[in-house]
Amino acid sequence: MSTARSFGVHTMDRRPLAIAAYRRLWVASAVCAVGGSFSVIAVPAQLFTVTGSSAAVGVAGAVSFVALVGAALWVGALADVVDRRKVLLAAHSGLALTYAALWIHAALGGRSVAILMTLVACQGLAFAAIMTTMGATVPRLVPIELLPAANGLSSLTRYAGSILGPVLAGVLIPLVGLDTLYLFDAVALLAIVWAVVKLPPLPPHPGSPSADPDARSRGRRPVIGQVLASFRYLAASRLLVAVLAVDLAAMVFGMPTALFPELAQHSYGGPAAGGLELGLLYAAYPAGVVTAALWSGTFTRARRHGALMAAAAAAWGITVVAFGSAAHLWIALTALVLGGAVNFVLSTFRNAITQAHTHDAIRGRIQGLLTVVLFGGPHIANLLHGAAASILDPRMVICAGGLLTTVTVAGIAWATPELRNYAPQQMPSPG
Repeated sequence: MSTARSFGVHTMDRRPLAIAAYRRLWVASAVCAVGGSFSVIAVPAQLFTVTGSSAAVGVAGAVSFVALVGAALWVGALADVVDRRKVLLAAHSGLALTYAALWIHAALGGRSVAILMTLVACQGLAFAAIMTTMGATVPRLVPIELLPAANGLSSLTRYAGSILGPVLAGVLIPLVGLDTLYLFDAVALLAIVWAVVKLPPLPPHPGSPSADPDARSRGRRPVIGQVLASFRYLAASRLLVAVLAVDLAAMVFGMPTALFPELAQHSYGGPAAGGLELGLLYAAYPAGVVTAALWSGTFTRARRHGALMAAAAAAWGITVVAFGSAAHLWIALTALVLGGAVNFVLSTFRNAITQAHTHDAIRGRIQGLLTVVLFGGPHIANLLHGAAASILDPRMVICAGGLLTTVTVAGIAWATPELRNYAPQQMPSPG
């Protein structure tokens, strides 16, 4: 193999982009990751301007999370019984309409907190529907062996957008105003609406009693019954339980973002109201994710998905310990960048395993549960780290969380050979 070809194998794995339907979705998602993410800054800024209270911003986060949990479970069940293309189209169109409503509200003065909270809830509903249904749709577009590469590409756009979008929004707010940012978001969503329209029909899989515990009655049973069936399906799979347990351990024990403001001020000399030190702490993790994504070809062709996921989660715990122990800001930032890189590996194979190991007839519901875990874990982490740091030294709390992450992940991997030995295989045909 020539040096140039070897270099190309290790850089970003672009093989899924050869599939036209996935390529259109990915390009549109890249547009939305930057130009459709301004509301992440605009909504909190507008709420604080109207109320003068950070508590109102916190309440908006709670409203969004509650809406997201309910929608993820309900839409997950819906995505297993109707055409997923139609669900994606409705979800993205609903999000675009929400941004348009935020634009109109802001343009008219934007003083109603009740309207803002209602639109925040709508945003959470639409976002959950998109995340859940997209997770169930990609395996219908991409072969199983390309799922790690596809998930890596998706992470690249999401985290690059989380860096560029807020920065660009911060620059644009004083120039064009909050209302125009919402309009930009709505217009950007049209790109992905177009990409979804171009998708082929994605009707529900006929399923089978062995693949779907609710197959005989899912058309007659209420959504709650279908959600409970997904819990039974999940509980019956030691592999899926282990995957979610590893991911929860990494997020709940090892996600200390709630302590960043205190560390920035008291450990690294930043100003009380937040400054460069705080901004760098928040930017370091996504920078690590993006860096790893640019070199995703190094590992996306690997077969031992379970072992790689567990190893990445254990390594994340070690980087958290290094972060908590760092006496200097540059050491802390290096640890967070490395942590973002190993978490990219963790999330890439977590998604690939759950998508490949779940039969399509119930994949929507399992993706709904995964969406709840992904967004619930950081909320629990913020609560636990904040409470512990009010009693103990915050750096001690962070180090303890990192150690607990590594030890817990090692225990799960040792007790679950299904995870250690997992390698993807083609799903059997139903029947």
